[in-house]
Amino acid sequence: MTNKTALYDQHVAAGAKIVDFHGWLLPIHYGSQIEEHLQVRTQAGIFDVSHMTIVDLAGKDSENFLSYLLANDVAKLKTPGKALYTAMLNETAGIIDDLIVYKINATNFRLVLNAATREKDLIWIRQQLKGREVKLTEHQDLVNLAIQGPKAREKTAQALPENLRESALNLKPFTSVIQGDWQVSRTGYTGEDGFEVLLPKAEAAQFWQALLAVGIKPCGLGARDTLRLEAGLNLYGSDMDETVTPLESNITWTVALEPKARNFIGRAALEAQQQQGHYPHLLGLLLQDKGVLRAGQKVFQRGQEIGVIISGTFSPTLKQSIAFARVLAQGDEDCQVQVRDKMLTASLVKLPFVRNGQAVFKLIKEVEGNE
Repeated sequence: MTNKTALYDQHVAAGAKIVDFHGWLLPIHYGSQIEEHLQVRTQAGIFDVSHMTIVDLAGKDSENFLSYLLANDVAKLKTPGKALYTAMLNETAGIIDDLIVYKINATNFRLVLNAATREKDLIWIRQQLKGREVKLTEHQDLVNLAIQGPKAREKTAQALPENLRESALNLKPFTSVIQGDWQVSRTGYTGEDGFEVLLPKAEAAQFWQALLAVGIKPCGLGARDTLRLEAGLNLYGSDMDETVTPLESNITWTVALEPKARNFIGRAALEAQQQQGHYPHLLGLLLQDKGVLRAGQKVFQRGQEIGVIISGTFSPTLKQSIAFARVLAQGDEDCQVQVRDKMLTASLVKLPFVRNGQAVFKLIKEVEGNE
């Protein structure tokens, strides 16, 4: 069974090519994926991400529960409106999902989970909730829109309800404001500034049209994927899953091992892996030869296989092929990628490739030389 977002008819009217994405009918593009990508890098684009799972947790034990459930520490969220990116791990430190958690108030938190992991996430969370005074509510009454780009905030403010405009413009990164059923957050998945807006389904079409009226262009899943790759942001199911840990997925920064007294699911396994060392790392690849890097292609150094590409694409910003690879590198940025029967030259780089429209990657040798 396929699902449609509340804006399905708006997408069709805008000429979207619709695809099935994990059981949801969503736009892959509205004519040109590259034009949509560059629109977000230079102006502002809007994505309908209403397929994401939105869950509220309420109750006096909510913060203690999330402290145990998540690898990052929700105690960092000192004031209402603060947000945190983190991972939810199993006992072996495998990644069940990555998510953003928002603090609504002292006893209420909101999680935004991936669509593809919805069922297993909810089962896992409910299993861990047993015996705790916490109520879980899944929202199916909200639309989730991501407006991204260097001009996204100023343009979006023009379309927001008047009571949200000033507070939205004053938001700092990874903070949010809630007015009634609307939530505006300064977060995103593109490497650009912008907002993610949750609002009631009944008001979605009008807000969508208001965004288009101020010059924000609709963008599909295709551009979202190339943008997140340039920004060095993982896609669950491609770049991480329950078989790999945060240490192997370039998201160690989302794990809080201090304070040492905090016990979270997967902590013991993660500390053991960290102490052991010699685990594969997720790095960027920049192709120096002609061609396109794709998932499944093997990576070599000095004639030895060191890993495999897990996501790859052509970068519209850099105008060359880029990829993520999980590798056991040998301290040199030079490597080769097997593309059919050819060995193509590439460079290993520290992610991200692009932030705020500019190339920011560093060669692995340069990074190690500065450490």
